[in-house]
Amino acid sequence: MDIYKEVSDRIIAQLESGVIPWQKPWIACGNAVSHTTGKPYSLLNQMLLGRPGEYLTFTQCQKEGGKVKKGEKSSMVVFWKFIEQEDEDTHEKKQVPFLRYYNVFHIDQCEGLKAKHQPELPNTANADEAAENIIAAYIQRSGVRVIHERGDRAYYTPFTDRVVLPNIEQFAETAEYYSTAFHELTHSTGHASRLNRLEKTAFFGTEAYSKEELVAEIGAATLVNAAGLETSSSFRNSAAYIQNWLKVLSDDKRFIVSAAGKAEKAVALILGQ
Repeated sequence: MDIYKEVSDRIIAQLESGVIPWQKPWIACGNAVSHTTGKPYSLLNQMLLGRPGEYLTFTQCQKEGGKVKKGEKSSMVVFWKFIEQEDEDTHEKKQVPFLRYYNVFHIDQCEGLKAKHQPELPNTANADEAAENIIAAYIQRSGVRVIHERGDRAYYTPFTDRVVLPNIEQFAETAEYYSTAFHELTHSTGHASRLNRLEKTAFFGTEAYSKEELVAEIGAATLVNAAGLETSSSFRNSAAYIQNWLKVLSDDKRFIVSAAGKAEKAVALILGQ
């Protein structure tokens, strides 16, 4: 059986059934949020704080019956505050922005308090020996680094030759976790030191980027099948993801055939064939 043709043919058949809703397969987490409100901080403050979790001021900690651990240092959070000022010449009143800051502590730096706003993770996906062996062997041969983060992104960076994945406990299904991992590892096969498939002009929204996403998802679907992990829901979600990118490519299913050929080479490289 030609597994690549078989998978791509089933994907096309799935697409022809109509619009398929895609669902992100992991629970998002990893933002720095206010312990009081649960709202995430701005992107700038996310960078200043440096790690996810709940933060609160010294006073807020005391009000909730907790205390900051001895020797802990605070982090700075900035915000804009508008103050009314009068122009000396025209006497016109206007709102002038001033950058202000306050100090906060991570909840881990406090005693007597518990997190209130962290999402409940599924913790239902399990490590699979066959899939782990495929990944470990490819990593050893290729030198690609795989890093797990409690966050909301999965991506491959050619510059650092690194794959970043959410933690497995963020996934509800084993097949979906490995589909995500195989998707990013398929991207890594396009590195200049391997199949040299990634185009420098392939940024989000371009045709080259869309085609590469098709390659990665067909590669992922094939590898999940090869590992014996495919489920009807995981395959349907892969088809939905592919359908989304085909919309960018004017719904031309011929791109799947082209992508399947590139995915075949990528999968063969990952499997060491």
